[in-house]
Amino acid sequence: MDIKAVQTSYARWAPVYDRTFGAVTNVGRQHAVEYINRRPGKVLEVGVGTGLSLEHYGAETQVTGIDFSEDMLEKARDKVQAMSLKHIKALVQMDARTIEFPDNHFDTVAAMHVLSVVPEPEKVMAEIARVCKPGGRVVITNHFQLKRGLLASMERIFAPLANTIGWHSDFEIETVLQEDMLAVEEQRPLPPLGMMTFLVLRKSEGA
Repeated sequence: MDIKAVQTSYARWAPVYDRTFGAVTNVGRQHAVEYINRRPGKVLEVGVGTGLSLEHYGAETQVTGIDFSEDMLEKARDKVQAMSLKHIKALVQMDARTIEFPDNHFDTVAAMHVLSVVPEPEKVMAEIARVCKPGGRVVITNHFQLKRGLLASMERIFAPLANTIGWHSDFEIETVLQEDMLAVEEQRPLPPLGMMTFLVLRKSEGA
């Protein structure tokens, strides 16, 4: 998926995102934030979008959100202002392939339903691993390619439409498991029908 397609797609989806994709991905978002709230500290949310998760972070977290889409970020900033969310430290337009923060900077990095919509997800994962502190966690919720069944067949049908619909229906979990410094700590399916996966990766202490 190329960056222009991402920009065009999310400019189109921004006005209705909360009521469409946002609603479908709500369960994964809740699981991710509940986990993160048990580990207060500096949090980076990659692909913060319209900010649907922001009000649910605990007051003891210090959240920075980045997104490539200014249309999405404007809606996130409106939420922060309307709800007076003091724990949200910054919402910044940024390409996740080149995250503009130092190495080992965040206690937790979250990527909720974003890795299958970004160009070059391997580069994004490398950047996520870089900015996460040793011993820190990377919390991912995402749809990954199913191997069998009717839904798997449907994924293959929609796969060529990635640039149009704004996400890869056939995104493989192996794409996010290639970083040597990140090890799987938790992995489980989420409702509905196990279509989404909750994944926690731990960065090695010596990284």
